[in-house]
Amino acid sequence: MSPTIETQDLGIGYPGHPVGRGINVAISPGEVVCLLGPNGCGKTTLFKTMLGLLDAQEGEVWLDGAPLTSLPRNEVAKRIAYVPQAHTAHFPYRVIDMVLMGRTAHLGTFATPGPHDHERANDALDTLGITDLAEAEYTRISGGQRQLALVARALAQDTPTLVMDEPTASLDFGNQVLVLEQIMKLSGTGLSIVLSTHNPDHAFACANSVAILNEGAICAHGAPEKVITPKQLHTLYGVEVSIEKLRDGQTVCAPSFAH
Repeated sequence: MSPTIETQDLGIGYPGHPVGRGINVAISPGEVVCLLGPNGCGKTTLFKTMLGLLDAQEGEVWLDGAPLTSLPRNEVAKRIAYVPQAHTAHFPYRVIDMVLMGRTAHLGTFATPGPHDHERANDALDTLGITDLAEAEYTRISGGQRQLALVARALAQDTPTLVMDEPTASLDFGNQVLVLEQIMKLSGTGLSIVLSTHNPDHAFACANSVAILNEGAICAHGAPEKVITPKQLHTLYGVEVSIEKLRDGQTVCAPSFAH
């Protein structure tokens, strides 16, 4: 199967400030790729470039076999959805209104959401178990609930590819598990998903492959059990880590604390 999204020798950054070079990543249908790396390594910049929100400084991004630069914005929005890190909105939109914004790419100019759009938005809320928040003001719910609403908005967009920037960053433990479970279920429907995280346990839990980004370059890419090693984690985060497999087959990372 051809990749739904692929970068070829991609250079990322801002005017006068390069962040990364020679980045090659490909995500196939039904695959979950986890981008792992320390703060400031370029994960968010890479995502914004993959979405066309930042211009590539070198190389190319491809969506479903077409160069990203050849596609109009509404066509890009039909092919790839973005889940940013949770933020506080400036206007008191209802949660259902925030989720309905994911339907914009499917609406004509000046069109308003119809019954099918409302159905897709409510389905997304139901999938994440937050139907009871539909009428709540987005500005008055918790950071974790806002993150779930952003995931729901992306689901309502009905794209074959999801890009998720630290989707569990502001969630409590239970909601982290909920989102990771949904990521695994969504990949089973054929969606391509690329997400970033600081937690290697999450990569072991839901990813088919891991790309490690450090100092603006992909330094390792492959199956989690091959790529996430104590040596690699020490290089990334400067801590000693042991990697253990539990009786149920789950793999976890345990840091060694200084005494």
